Amino acid sequence: MNNDAHQIPGRLLSRLGAIAIIVGIVIGAGIFKTPSMVAGITGDIGWMMAIWVAGSIISLAGALCYAELATMYPHAGGDYHFLNKAYGKNVSFLYGWAKATVINTGSIALLAFVFGDYMTKVLPLGTYSTVIWAIMIIIVLTGVNLIGIHLSSGIQSILTLFEVAGLVVIIAVGFGFIGSPLPSVEHAPAFSNAPSMGLLGLALVFVLLTFGGWNESAYISAEVKGGSKAIVSVIVLSIILITVIYLLVNWALIAGLGMDKLASSKAAPADLLAMAFGPLGEKLLGLFVAVAALTSINATMIVGARTNYAIGDDWDSLRFMGRWESKRGSPTLALLVQSAICLALVGFGAFQADGFDAMVEFTAPVFWFFLFLIGIAVFILRAKDRGIKRDFSIPLYPMTPLLFCASCAYLSYSSFAYAHSKGAVYISIYVMLLGIVALIFLRAKSARQLPQ
Repeated sequence: MNNDAHQIPGRLLSRLGAIAIIVGIVIGAGIFKTPSMVAGITGDIGWMMAIWVAGSIISLAGALCYAELATMYPHAGGDYHFLNKAYGKNVSFLYGWAKATVINTGSIALLAFVFGDYMTKVLPLGTYSTVIWAIMIIIVLTGVNLIGIHLSSGIQSILTLFEVAGLVVIIAVGFGFIGSPLPSVEHAPAFSNAPSMGLLGLALVFVLLTFGGWNESAYISAEVKGGSKAIVSVIVLSIILITVIYLLVNWALIAGLGMDKLASSKAAPADLLAMAFGPLGEKLLGLFVAVAALTSINATMIVGARTNYAIGDDWDSLRFMGRWESKRGSPTLALLVQSAICLALVGFGAFQADGFDAMVEFTAPVFWFFLFLIGIAVFILRAKDRGIKRDFSIPLYPMTPLLFCASCAYLSYSSFAYAHSKGAVYISIYVMLLGIVALIFLRAKSARQLPQ
C-alpha cells in the first residue's frame, strides 16, 4: 500500500462545523411537510405536540447510544466500524454496501429531486428540469467536497444558518412578530380528542423520519477537534437544537393556522407565509426548502463518502476507495464513487412517477433495519469490551438503548410494510442480494490471494 493509503483522518473539524453538519442533515425538507400530516393524523394539539416530544426523546436515546460508541471507537467509518466490531466484516460489508448503494446515495438523490422541484419553479430548464437541476447540484457539491473539509464544512455552516433563519421566519410569523396580522384562531382544549394507538404510531413514524440523520454524527467522530468529550457535546447539543426548532415550528404553525387548517394544508408553511407576506411569502418558502435540501445534500455527501473510505480501508480489492487526502481532509476516490452512484439513482428516479417517493421507498426499509442492528451492537460491545474504560456511558442503561432498539424495530417493520404496499420493496431486496453476491466474490478473491 502506498503512503496515501496509510493516511488517516485528522481532527480538522470544529465543534461548530460538526453541529452544522448534523443539523444540516436532519433539518431537511421534511419539517416543511410533516407538521400538517401529523396534525391530520392526531387531530389534537396536545397529542400532536406530545408525538413530537416523543420523537425527540427517541432520537436523543439513539444519539446517546451513538455517543458511547463514537467515543469508544472513533473512526471515519462511523456505524460501519461499530458493526465491524460487533458482528465482523461480513455484516459490516453488507451495511457499507447498503450505505453506498441505497441509504446515503438514495438520500442524496431524494434531496436532489426536492432541490430540483423547487428550483424549477424559480428557473425551469425544460421538460426534464427537475432531473437537470438534481444532476447539476450533485456534481457541484461533489466538487466542493473534493476541494476539502474546510471548504465543505464552511459552506455547510453558512447554509445551515440560512436554513435555520428560514425556520425562524416561520416561527416569527406564526407568533405574530413579523408580517401582516393573522386572524385569531380558536383551539380546542389539549388532549380533548384521543387518537387510536395505531394512528399515534403512524404519526410517530413521520416524526422520526423528520428527525432522521442524527446518526451520521458517528462518521465525523474521528475528525472533531477536542476528542471524545467534544463529540458527545456535539451530538447532544445538535439533538437539543433540532428539537427546540421543531417544537417551535409546529407551535407557530398551530398558532398561525389553527389545527383544522394545518391538518388540511398540503403546504402549511407556504400558507402561513402567504398570509403574512402575500405572493412573496410563497417564493420565500420555495427558497427556504431549496436551501434546506441543499444543506442536507452537502452534509450527507460529507459523511456518506466516509463509509466508502472505511470499506476500502478494510478490503484489499476495494483499496482504491480507502485513500485519505490528509491535506484536504477528504477521501477523494470514495467521493467520486459516491457521486457516480447518486447520478445513477437520479437517472433511475427520472423514469419513476415521482422521484422523491421512489427514493423514500428505496431507502427507508434498509436504513431502519441496520439502525436496529447498531442498537443491538451497544449490548454486544459492552459484553465484548467490558474491561475498557469509557469516556462516556449511556445514561439509564439498559433502558435507553432498549427504547432505541424497539423504535428502530417498529420503524423497520413499518417502512417495509409501506414499501410493500407500493410494490417497491423488491428493489431494496435485490440490491441487498447483489451485496451478498459481492461479499462472496470478495471473500473468494481474498482467499485466492492468501499465501499457500
